[in-house]
Amino acid sequence: MSALLADAPTAHRRLEASEPPEARGLDRDQVRLMVAWRHRSDVAHTVFRNLANYLSPGDLLVVNNSATIPAALSARGPHGSALELHLSSRLHGDLWVVEPRLAAQPASLPYRDAQAGMMLDLPGGAHADLLVTYGTPGRLWVAALRGVHPWSEWLARHGRPVRYSYVERDWPLAAYQTVFAQEPGSAEMPSAARPFSPALVTDLLSRGIAIAPITLHCGVSSLEAHEAPPAEPFSVPEATAEAVNCTRRRGDRVIAVGTTAVRALETVADRRGHVHAGRGWTEVVITPARGVRAVDGVITGWHEPSASHLAMLEAVGGPELLERSYRAAAANGYLWHEFGDSHFILS
Repeated sequence: MSALLADAPTAHRRLEASEPPEARGLDRDQVRLMVAWRHRSDVAHTVFRNLANYLSPGDLLVVNNSATIPAALSARGPHGSALELHLSSRLHGDLWVVEPRLAAQPASLPYRDAQAGMMLDLPGGAHADLLVTYGTPGRLWVAALRGVHPWSEWLARHGRPVRYSYVERDWPLAAYQTVFAQEPGSAEMPSAARPFSPALVTDLLSRGIAIAPITLHCGVSSLEAHEAPPAEPFSVPEATAEAVNCTRRRGDRVIAVGTTAVRALETVADRRGHVHAGRGWTEVVITPARGVRAVDGVITGWHEPSASHLAMLEAVGGPELLERSYRAAAANGYLWHEFGDSHFILS
């Protein structure tokens, strides 16, 4: 990793988007967009609503139709300590992957004293029993949630969107939904698609650019430095698999909208790049050594250098493209994270 990317989190804190673009007087599709090509030395600066200008008739956008759930809950730990519980992924029945956090202000912090057998009190008389650690010891847990049936209605009453310290206040759940959201299940928004508007979707379709859905429910993104993403539930429908394969056979491009769409497609792509329908839990981690087989580009946001997302982006665009893009983003004041600006990488 270059010194530029390694220094990015501390050097560019002022560039973290602390509120949705609407609060800054912009429409969703007016955030900035940088376009970068693997085999060109330049980048293009534009706004997201001009996305169609960088696509061609016959190209296919693969989008994540997962909807964000209000996955952050107030909780009480031993001796009444104030905590927050983030739901990450639903397993089955009452079992969830969760992350206990300290209820600090302006946003919660990791809670390191959780133990197996600990019970956390939740709103409405519900509670969570921590059973066993999940993945990285001490951060994520498998928990049994009691008294939350039906869970979607209970969360609608008692939950709120997950928020980290760079976002200075709570925003309504609608601020964390994309225009494609249909299937509730993501702890955090599949944010690469947030800048899409109905008008932009219409523009894309009218120009012969196709759109096909996958579903991947995002877990919490508060990973330790260089921690691999946990397993996440996904579905690639038969119609989407066929659309990807037809696009590739024609010689047109498959563009993943977000790292979640990349992960889902690559999970069901064989070594020839042929995509199969499938569903389940994906543990695929995409690195430069593995490479990508089914996508020709990705639309994404701007990520912390310790995030596993950057390894995936390097697999698509290469290290020189990332270096060039992040240098240009820093020089031109691009905003980071889920409410920030966008990055279109073409291999």
